[in-house]
Amino acid sequence: MAGCATPPSQNAPEDAVRIVSLNPCSDAILAEVAPDKLVAVSHYSHDSSASSMPVGEARRWPATGGSVEEILAADATMVVSSSFMPPATRNALGDLGIPVVTLGMSNSVDENLAQVRELAGAVGEPAAGEALVGRIEAALADAAPVPGSNAPATILWQPGGIVPGEGALVVDLMRRVGLRPADATRGLGQGDRLPLEAVLAEPPDLLLHAGPRGDEQSRTLHHPALRKLAMRRAEFAPQLYFCGGPSLIRAVQRLAAIRDGAA
Repeated sequence: MAGCATPPSQNAPEDAVRIVSLNPCSDAILAEVAPDKLVAVSHYSHDSSASSMPVGEARRWPATGGSVEEILAADATMVVSSSFMPPATRNALGDLGIPVVTLGMSNSVDENLAQVRELAGAVGEPAAGEALVGRIEAALADAAPVPGSNAPATILWQPGGIVPGEGALVVDLMRRVGLRPADATRGLGQGDRLPLEAVLAEPPDLLLHAGPRGDEQSRTLHHPALRKLAMRRAEFAPQLYFCGGPSLIRAVQRLAAIRDGAA
């Protein structure tokens, strides 16, 4: 995570820190660690199909599309964004003296916990960041598999036949709860596609569906041929793997419940 300018001084009055978040992942973290400093969240967090936090909670704050005009209207003193912020917007905010903290993608649980700490520190709330990290670590410990237990071969299948692949945060999370990537996904990277034929030829022990029924892009995930295979199937909401931060708690609890056959 990096900033294009220095965050406001720690000596500034508390009410002087007004944060506009333009990223659903930072929305969820800031709602936990700096709710009183957050003045707007990304429009994604008001959309149940894109939010990584409960929409009802996200609606405590107004949504923004990320334009400079909206940021100025919110009287922001800091902006938190992804690395995909348009250069023109980033330059304009720099010219206006509004610092931008960038939250990049994390590829492992450890990287994500480091991001939580870094973001919390950047907004002047390191203790709240440590508290959130503690809650995530406790959830991970509670969801850890029994030593020596079987590790089901698992495929997480997303709309369009996409799999997360090696180096994805959710794959690290799956391993931590005792779900190992199936052989059919070996060698596939993030965003690669796994065709239906590959699943039928080498079925996993567990197939996680991460797409809504009835959606054209998700049709393959629910193909009738899959019902003939001797494997378990379960739903895993895409909102649980969009981001890390507090989403990790719900994600790991869901994965552990699926592993144990309770969901």
